[in-house]
Amino acid sequence: MALVRRARKINRLLAELYPDAHCELDFTNPLELTVAVILSAQCTDVRVNQVTPALFARYKTAEDYASAERIELEELIRPTGFYRNKATSILGLGRELCDRFGGEVPGRLEDLVTLPGVGRKTANVVLGNAFGVPGLTVDTHFGRLVRRFGWTELEDPVKVEQAIGELFPKSDWTMLSHRLIFHGRRICHSRRPACGACPLASLCPSHGIGELDPVKAEALLRPASAREAAALAEVRKRQAEEKQQAATPRRATAEAARP
Repeated sequence: MALVRRARKINRLLAELYPDAHCELDFTNPLELTVAVILSAQCTDVRVNQVTPALFARYKTAEDYASAERIELEELIRPTGFYRNKATSILGLGRELCDRFGGEVPGRLEDLVTLPGVGRKTANVVLGNAFGVPGLTVDTHFGRLVRRFGWTELEDPVKVEQAIGELFPKSDWTMLSHRLIFHGRRICHSRRPACGACPLASLCPSHGIGELDPVKAEALLRPASAREAAALAEVRKRQAEEKQQAATPRRATAEAARP
């Protein structure tokens, strides 16, 4: 129960820090999102979003992907890296959707994971963001943070998904995923987390593995918008005030105890 309470407290604090947390891949329908997530493997969302406008303008349906010329498709997605493998997955995705699902992306996990290029992570992204079906997206950021928070020691993504799912109501899963990914990209970095400027410090058992100097840690922060920066500043201001208020009674008690 202590673990559950601490985990949910962290989630509430993350909700304050990232009021606009969302899937950072641009899309307008389930097919676009599925293709974008396939392209995001070993690639940043920013780079994928630079590639997909032209891609989505050229290929609008599963049939378009199924009949695409490989060379043309590869050239469009080349900037995302591993473009040959990704082209194979996307071509296969288009054919499978046409042959088995009437050209539409299915809205069930058990169907999605049978499609080329679609594993559980991709399926949960699509379900949570295109169909409103709660899911946990266990990417590298998610896995890193839940282990740092002490929520699990597991490494296998499927086992991590199951373990974290037991700590939170299902309705929280999709937004929890977004918040953890946001925090991993902005503050709790892989190589050098900004521990000295992190509002979760008092709740994190891994506090101290990163930069503790407040000035140096501040320089590591990567808020993606003015709204995010303002939310971070507001939470930290409130925490400082609460810390000061908690210290005041202790000082008063200590002074009263002096002879």
